[in-house]
Amino acid sequence: MKLFSLLIIAFITTAASAQKQTFDIITYTLPAGWKLTEQKTNVIQYSKIDGKNWAQISIYGNTVSKGSIETDFDSEWKSLVADVFQIKEMPKKTSPVNFAGNWRKMSGSGKWTFNGSAVTTTVTTFTGHGACVSIVCNTTLPKYSEAYNQLLNSVQLNSGKDNIQQSNPLITEQKDTPPPVSDGYKFNTTNFDDGWTSTVQDDWVEVSKGSIKVLIHFPKEGTVFPADPDKLTNAAWNILVAPRYSNLTNYKTSYVETYNRPYFGMGTVKENKSGKSVFVVLFRRSAGWIEVISPDNRTFTQEFGFNPESIRWERVNEYSGGYVVDNSQGIAIKADEPDVYNKLDNMTGRNKFAVAATDLNNTGEWRDNFSSNTFYSNYYTGASMGMSTFSSTKWFVFKSGYKYHWELIMGNSYGGRTDMAQAKGDGTFKSLNNWQLYFTDIEGKPKTFDVYFSAVKGGRVLWMNDAQYPGSGIFSGFVKKK
Repeated sequence: MKLFSLLIIAFITTAASAQKQTFDIITYTLPAGWKLTEQKTNVIQYSKIDGKNWAQISIYGNTVSKGSIETDFDSEWKSLVADVFQIKEMPKKTSPVNFAGNWRKMSGSGKWTFNGSAVTTTVTTFTGHGACVSIVCNTTLPKYSEAYNQLLNSVQLNSGKDNIQQSNPLITEQKDTPPPVSDGYKFNTTNFDDGWTSTVQDDWVEVSKGSIKVLIHFPKEGTVFPADPDKLTNAAWNILVAPRYSNLTNYKTSYVETYNRPYFGMGTVKENKSGKSVFVVLFRRSAGWIEVISPDNRTFTQEFGFNPESIRWERVNEYSGGYVVDNSQGIAIKADEPDVYNKLDNMTGRNKFAVAATDLNNTGEWRDNFSSNTFYSNYYTGASMGMSTFSSTKWFVFKSGYKYHWELIMGNSYGGRTDMAQAKGDGTFKSLNNWQLYFTDIEGKPKTFDVYFSAVKGGRVLWMNDAQYPGSGIFSGFVKKK
């Protein structure tokens, strides 16, 4: 959410009456004179403005508890406050206390600046019955904290299982994941140890956990081309995302000016198939486009560790020392922190499926081509001293009866001279398990490879690496000859 936009709409909203109200599993009494400024599926927000001073109270719907009040509070503080308002300091916390109905309560506060005014933000988190709820207050004057405390003292929490486990869309698991495609391969689903599940679909690999779905899109024409970040992201959004949704609101694009520039497109939309409102983030950094579908921004932030709507360096025109200066905001932001986006970027690694020997039996040729150039220059003068080129081609021909033929050809060129090397062999192969294949003769001896498939439109890429000498862990990718 954007603070300044909420302050603007506060002038045109109606005052909420001082009577008991219910949102999600929370019943409360709002002090008189506060105005309703926003209501969504997962949050209801009130404000009070007095000249240049103002305050906001936001009541959030319940999410699944992470196991303790301390852990829940830290998570809520990060996703609801620290990431949104760029608060770096740790909050001043109260000790956890018991709350009515077998709940636990904990609060914490911190300060930040908006338009030259000091703002105090307080988060109060309640944990119990497997759920977590939070109420947040932003204020420029201490007197508004009295109203916040009045509201907290009026809070009643419904601990009914139905309200917590079923009515709240934030924690209801997606049940509409289609079955994987039938493409002739044995394994079209992978269940990862951390709770994510991948399935092969026609146009993407769908990765799901709880209420979040991640679509690893297969390459599609028109989604990658040289262009300004906003133009490229808009094109990818229109091709990959827009056809399956309607009612797009709060759409924006962002990027970060680093050596491996990440691109973002995001907005709230209605799913055409289900009619549900969801928050969608389209992302690309090291590989292809990833689409994340979650109930709201808060759910995305809690899972991936950053708030995409808080990225302010979308128009970069100065870069120095790892800091990006956003002149529209007049502040320096540490942007050269690739770890921030790693969890999201690493979702591309979920395009990973086991390999059965039957998947390769009698499938013909699978080929891997590799080449690289090395440029040389004089250490003292910097003058060019030429270049060398290394290239290699490896291929397997998988025959019936689990037999194979393999060949390797390598060439290295430098100074007008090319040196060549070649090797070949025949044998049989078998599965040792779902992730390893055993070959009877590779370079004159038996060899075991770690293997997996990644899905592509209409097929697979076979990835192989020597299990005994994994080296850098970089697998060779073999593509089936058509």
